[in-house]
Amino acid sequence: MVNDYQIVRTIRFKNVNEVGILGKLTTAIGKTGTSIGEIKTVHMGNRYVARDIDVFISGKAHMAKVLREVSKIKEIKILEIRDAVLEIHQNGIIKMMNTVPINSLDDVHKIYWPGVSEVCRLIGENEKWKNSYTIIPNNVGLVTNGSAVLEFGNIGPVAAMPVIEGKSALLQEIAGINGIPLLMNSGDPDIIVQTIKEVESTFSGIQLTGISSPQCFSVLEKLESEIRIPVMHDDQQGNAVVALAALINACKLTNSVLNEATIGVIGLGITGTAIAKLLFEYTGKPVMGFTRSKTSIARHVLNGGTLASLEQIMRMADIVIATTSKGNVIRPDMVKKRQIILALSQPIPEIEPDKALEAGASLAINSKAINNSLSCPGIWRGTLDARSPVINFEMYKAAALAIADSTTEGEILPTTLDPKAHIAVAHAVAAAAVKSGVARRKLDGDYFEARDIKSPPRG
Repeated sequence: MVNDYQIVRTIRFKNVNEVGILGKLTTAIGKTGTSIGEIKTVHMGNRYVARDIDVFISGKAHMAKVLREVSKIKEIKILEIRDAVLEIHQNGIIKMMNTVPINSLDDVHKIYWPGVSEVCRLIGENEKWKNSYTIIPNNVGLVTNGSAVLEFGNIGPVAAMPVIEGKSALLQEIAGINGIPLLMNSGDPDIIVQTIKEVESTFSGIQLTGISSPQCFSVLEKLESEIRIPVMHDDQQGNAVVALAALINACKLTNSVLNEATIGVIGLGITGTAIAKLLFEYTGKPVMGFTRSKTSIARHVLNGGTLASLEQIMRMADIVIATTSKGNVIRPDMVKKRQIILALSQPIPEIEPDKALEAGASLAINSKAINNSLSCPGIWRGTLDARSPVINFEMYKAAALAIADSTTEGEILPTTLDPKAHIAVAHAVAAAAVKSGVARRKLDGDYFEARDIKSPPRG
């Protein structure tokens, strides 16, 4: 498929300053089935023009094909090939910054010794003052051991760091939250839990990410019962919330009723299990599930699900969510007419959306639409603002409904950086925390009218 790209490369080239050369270049690149991104002029002279052009490729062989076609244009000389992603990530993409200037010894005395002793004494007498005079209430620990990272699998915690930095950057950019990476050199759930318990005081929330099954389930369950701050696994609840929002809108677009639909989940791994559980809680109807893992079967049944074969799900379900981590497991002849299909595995979905539509599906999308960065920032902002010690079903449900309601008419989901969606999620989650009785902070009308969720409420 032309749209399945994993890598961005920037080609810097020079060409004679004549009309039509850029058109020749883009045509040549297009012949290779390559998508073109930004084109930037870096030098404009009387005789020559130098430009950068971003291309989206699938690997070295694909890049070589692009370069062969471009090299056939005699008016163009390739100057260099740059990796835009590596350039962005050089030296990391996050850093700690001061919120106050330090320009004099007087400033030093106020932020450090002796002035800081007054603040320490205040917090020592009553820990609640940490919420007013430290960064703790705005800190979320991003915990990984690198055992289930994107499509790479177990690459270890250090190799997972760029992903964690990206999540941290998005939390800060979208919701003003300090996402602090915590890399764990262990796959033992008890060690991970104990380590988090030892540093719990640093944070007001824990976001698990990139931890493999089945360890991720026991880590989440133990933390929820053993620490005093909220915990979420973005690969579980974060993805499930976005999937629910997508299904709410998909049903609107296809004149279907989600609560009346027969739903099947193919692949009950980390994300599939969480989606099935959230859909059961939302609809009150058991979700059919298919998996070959005995532990996943037991977990799915414990969560209220029923079991079925892949063929049974494709034959009976009105809505199919596939999270198998394997491509092309759904044949076009298996698609039921007017079926809604979410094929979410990366990098190759269980069935390409266009093939599913050709086979009679009423709506089909792949994983590019389902991104937990659409849910996590707002969920955390609302949770932290309400000072809730947990994130309950009512809060996750509110997040999904807010995302669905924030979507442009005719679309399935908002874009990842749509500020209206994140504001809506934050306010909906905070309101659900208040309504469900878990909020530990009073939030007035001014809070819910605020348009800037990067600044948490005072008090």
